[in-house]
Amino acid sequence: MSYLDAIILGVIQGLTEFLPISSSGHLVLTEAALGVKQPGVSFEVILHLGTLFSVLVYFRSRIIALVRSVFAKGMRQERAIIGYLILGTIPAGVVGLVFKDFFERYHAHGMRAYLELVRYAQEAGLLVIGDVKRADIGHSTTQYAKAQLGGMKHANIAAPDAVTVNPYFGYDAIRPFVDIAREAGRGLFVLVQTSNESAAEVQGLTLSDGKTVCQSVGRIVQKWAAGEGLVGGSGYSCIGAVVSPRDLKSTEVIRAAMPNCIFLVPGFGAQGRTADEVARCFKPDGTGAIVNASRSVIYAFQNDSYRDRYGEDWRRCVEQGCRDLVSAILRVVPS
Repeated sequence: MSYLDAIILGVIQGLTEFLPISSSGHLVLTEAALGVKQPGVSFEVILHLGTLFSVLVYFRSRIIALVRSVFAKGMRQERAIIGYLILGTIPAGVVGLVFKDFFERYHAHGMRAYLELVRYAQEAGLLVIGDVKRADIGHSTTQYAKAQLGGMKHANIAAPDAVTVNPYFGYDAIRPFVDIAREAGRGLFVLVQTSNESAAEVQGLTLSDGKTVCQSVGRIVQKWAAGEGLVGGSGYSCIGAVVSPRDLKSTEVIRAAMPNCIFLVPGFGAQGRTADEVARCFKPDGTGAIVNASRSVIYAFQNDSYRDRYGEDWRRCVEQGCRDLVSAILRVVPS
């Protein structure tokens, strides 16, 4: 992107921000017309910050009056405006803390935000699991694997450290993900027993050997996981499994049948699974599982117990929600 391109995009952003159509949409169209590729979502953020700064300067007198209204008697209309502004910013404040499918609905801009979030998390020292649930047949699954797990170093596009995949096309659909995981030191989690209510309609079907579909899939995934060059010194493979403890007896069967697999455990918290239930996904030595909690942590600020302690400080609420998750698991899992 040249300086001239940046100036043109800045002008487009400034002129279209106040139209009842997304200025971001105008930026996408302009980029396509100019053949320009943004260096990342940070450039667009800078453009929006520039617009914000211009608004603050132009309406500075009005803004100062609104701020003063918070501390002054009367001025009910001004205080109401401030309340509406706060309500209007809440969706933007939480959108960065959700799964990839929530980003995909916003197409190019959503995917750009997803990849930026992956990069930021990794730069902060976190391991990132992309909940993409991908797999297909033939060349399609190879492209999925490259897109979701391979990354693009020359374009500064980071890939998650692991992704979730769907086993129901068989191993040929999983192999490209396994190959990249083996070569790049990454991982994947294969869907085995999921947390959604209707999962048992398929996964709970009993086969002729007395095992259920999900238990049989677990045994198959264990064979994949034990493949050459996939098991590390800890005894765990780069191929793990998504296992929810919604059926405790089935969970115990699956855990015993998959000694080389780390379980990614959904369902804790908002979906109703308890710490005692998710404990069944761990081995007796306290290893072998990663417990995932999303809504109970992300939306902890909506929990009255946290609001009573931290008021409107949603960051403290989320932090405490995360700490409580860890504490709950540690109480039932051997350390």
